[in-house]
Amino acid sequence: MNHPHQFHIPVLGLCYTIDTPLMVAKFGISSVLSIVEDELIEDMRAYHSLQNGIDFTPITKKDPDHRAKRITAYLNLLQDLIDIQVAELKTSSFDTCPDLRKYFDLLPDDSPQKKGYLNIQTTEDGEAKNQQERQLVKSIITGSIDVNIMAKLDNPAYTEKGERMPDEFCDAVAALRGFANSKLSSSIVFSAGYNPRLFNYTEQFEDFYPNSNDDLKKKIILKVSDYRSALVQGKLLAKKGLWVSEFRIESGLNCGGHAFPTEGILMGPILEEFKNNRHVLIQELFGLCNEALAAKGRIKFSKPPEQKISAQGGVGTYEEQQLLLNHFHLDSVGWGSPFLLVPEATNVDEVTLQQLASAQPDDYFLSDASPLGVPFHNFRKSSAENQRKERIANERAGSPCYKKYLASDTEFTELPICTASRQYQQLKEKQLSSKGTNEEEISIQLEKIREKDCLCEGLTSSARLKNKMQLSHKLSAVTICPGPNLKWFSGTFTLREMVDHIYGRTNIANALYRPHMFINELALYVDYLKKQIIETTSPLTLKQIKYYQKFSANLLTGIAFYKQLLSSTSSAIKIVEELSVFERELLGISINSNEKNHQSTTVCSGGGSYT
Repeated sequence: MNHPHQFHIPVLGLCYTIDTPLMVAKFGISSVLSIVEDELIEDMRAYHSLQNGIDFTPITKKDPDHRAKRITAYLNLLQDLIDIQVAELKTSSFDTCPDLRKYFDLLPDDSPQKKGYLNIQTTEDGEAKNQQERQLVKSIITGSIDVNIMAKLDNPAYTEKGERMPDEFCDAVAALRGFANSKLSSSIVFSAGYNPRLFNYTEQFEDFYPNSNDDLKKKIILKVSDYRSALVQGKLLAKKGLWVSEFRIESGLNCGGHAFPTEGILMGPILEEFKNNRHVLIQELFGLCNEALAAKGRIKFSKPPEQKISAQGGVGTYEEQQLLLNHFHLDSVGWGSPFLLVPEATNVDEVTLQQLASAQPDDYFLSDASPLGVPFHNFRKSSAENQRKERIANERAGSPCYKKYLASDTEFTELPICTASRQYQQLKEKQLSSKGTNEEEISIQLEKIREKDCLCEGLTSSARLKNKMQLSHKLSAVTICPGPNLKWFSGTFTLREMVDHIYGRTNIANALYRPHMFINELALYVDYLKKQIIETTSPLTLKQIKYYQKFSANLLTGIAFYKQLLSSTSSAIKIVEELSVFERELLGISINSNEKNHQSTTVCSGGGSYT
């Protein structure tokens, strides 16, 4: 048993899980931190070094490889500190160490470790009890310290003179090197698509290849939206001799952060396809991987290595988790946004934490705030959203741009700039005005442009505020990106309360009616489809008609699947009624080139208002 828990904590923004492993790994809980923002990472290394009496030597920007070195140093520090935590647990006794008891209390009830722990509570014989306790303490497993890279955030690096540096210093590539050179034995999550340069560069590091015992010191997790992308990317890596140890399926819309919608293919049918093809996928990738290893003169796998399937996005009850584990045979389920309400596990400053704790369903919305041009889950009460509106009101739209992780636009400049930057938004406004566009059209376009916001600063400030660290560029506004699932949780919780909720030992959900997670995702997709059609500014082209028809057909296929899958649940009658509402709504949507305002139905919120 290499993972004692049935869930993991996915990456949450740039800062919210930046040191989560320090809080939860000693309890056997695996979590993922972002290694995008090396300035924050360096500051967190300074902070935790000071907190633990460890000498700190800064890695400055004068070092051409400072990004990778900062990441390596921070990950090594996390490993060292967690090793100390676990060593203390293993040299403690149940009578004197609350954290030792907490490790076993948090475990799922069907865990062999948990059963052994409960058994010693009834053991009276002193020596027998001591021996059982020693065996239990030896069985403690540390949660994995996994890291995440958004594969397409791979901007080139430039010298102070504006000269482009070699590709090995590009953002994602340097971050990978930082992880690869660390002492961690864990996984890197590649998310947000395929990056040839990043995949090719991974070949250079020994830790991603098997040793004589078939072991991988460092593993690859691919975050994917569907089976096809898993197969395609898995093959690309296998042909390089690189094994994908886990495919992590994320709901296209029912998740936090950036949203990557599918063409209407819902999570349930996607998971079913993985379930039905899992062994075929393993065998195909195993053959390709061993061929590549042999061609490189490397040690081959003696048998197909472990390949896990996990999922995340919108799960909120014990029953939903059990469905994912038992029907779809998943190895782990990601619980993300709810952990934003657990101060013991994540970095949310006190003001934002209380805003989340008392939020209303409408406070969570899908926005166009991301400069990546990808839908982004946002929070209306956040100080960053207030700051964005204040800047517009003061005729200072846009943000100062210091870090440039999302700088990719070259419409006005030779070097890329960010569409959320004040520079870009001012240049765009001048361009629109000079074209003689009418004021109404200018207003519409400016509104879309000004919705972009600085994520590089906003997604890091919360950790600085919570830990009373120096603010980056004196900017304190907080961006937070919880998924719509958070509307069913109110208040703040201890780690024990959240884990007990996950395992069905208690219920911490609020009093709002909560449709099934698959219904919630379906509602979001219907909203998304209708919004896309409504916002089309000219008659639909043949290509658009075919796309929307396919999108709608995929949703109807998902509805048919859910009617069968969920027919035996305790809420089957209610679920079928809800599915039928969406089925009628989809069948009532007219998609053709002649009808512009063809929808007679009201866009639903995705939160149960359709009932």
